[in-house]
Amino acid sequence: MKHLCPVCGWDGLLEPAYDENGRGSHEICMSCGFEYGFDDHSEGVTHAQHRQRWIATGARWFNPDEKPEDWDLETQLANVMPGSSSGTG
Repeated sequence: MKHLCPVCGWDGLLEPAYDENGRGSHEICMSCGFEYGFDDHSEGVTHAQHRQRWIATGARWFNPDEKPEDWDLETQLANVMPGSSSGTG
């Protein structure tokens, strides 16, 4: 079972980003590069801040080898931002 990135909406995480106690998995999203439990707790970056920076810098994939051929930014962001636009199109 794959899990959703709460930052960018990618549905390819191998485990939930956070456990039932809110501890980050330390998995790194292959799409936006956010590390749960590090970027948020150690670095103090919110999901919204990281999402905004990622989009502003072109929404480049952290691991391009994982990027689906039919990838669409708006569709992916709709997983975490229903009804909103990324402002990139």
